[in-house]
Amino acid sequence: MRGFKKYKVLYVMMLPAIAYYIVFHYVPMYGAVLAFKDFQLMKGIWNSPWIGMYNFMYAFSDPVFLQVLKNTIIISLYKLIFGFPVPIIFALLLNEITSEKFKKIAQTISYLPHFISWVVMAGIFMSILSIDGLVNSIVKLLGMDPVLFMGNEKYFRLILVLTDIYKSFGWGAIVYFAAISGINGEIYEAAIIDGASRFQRVINITIPMLVPVMAILLILSMAGILDAGFDQIFNMYSVNVYRVSDIIDTYVYRKGMIEMEYGYATAVGLFKSVIALVMIVTVNWIIKTAGGKEHSLW
Repeated sequence: MRGFKKYKVLYVMMLPAIAYYIVFHYVPMYGAVLAFKDFQLMKGIWNSPWIGMYNFMYAFSDPVFLQVLKNTIIISLYKLIFGFPVPIIFALLLNEITSEKFKKIAQTISYLPHFISWVVMAGIFMSILSIDGLVNSIVKLLGMDPVLFMGNEKYFRLILVLTDIYKSFGWGAIVYFAAISGINGEIYEAAIIDGASRFQRVINITIPMLVPVMAILLILSMAGILDAGFDQIFNMYSVNVYRVSDIIDTYVYRKGMIEMEYGYATAVGLFKSVIALVMIVTVNWIIKTAGGKEHSLW
């Protein structure tokens, strides 16, 4: 009680955030029971008949869902494998630049795409990669035939990964900039006296100091292993690339909002949430076992 009185202003400041999570995250969890019901609009959620695990069994017997699940895992893994190191590398490279003015300009430019919605970004990229766009104009100048990049299964996943990295790497590097700035400068000074080169200082000081931050962000990233990016894909894909780009989120949107199969859509969404929970707990345990408690979330 004494602690509450001492920090009562901070507790009051927390109230809007607590209210947000209760209203928009916890209260909607009541709707998860739809996954186990044959939802009938006139009867409502609670009075609709229970059907047990039927929606889940139907999902795993549906070849379309299995393809969607495969697409989601592949796209998410591509984004994680190729996207996770980019903010780290960018932060390390920028940290080695001595000009503070250039650093600030580079950081500001790298942040900007994060604040542009995927609706706008998708329009920009689709314009650049269209038949008459910038990329195909260069292709024509080189004497080659133009390519419909956005409608070609061969290139679409690559485009998704590259555009996602472009939009997010600057914002993702903020945490690493903060971690690097917190490293004791005396360690670098001692290394310089010992004759360590800039590369050796990065390898032996900076990167090891960033390992705890990397581990935590990796754990959080694994929670979204089935979150391949609804906003991005929904605004960029077309019927031509459904086979390689349709993911769980777009599938749920189509089943729930368009085909009105609310119970089935809820079951698929609940499956995704359970997998996310399992992944974050598993990766946290692996990192805790391999690297120590200080590298894990709990």
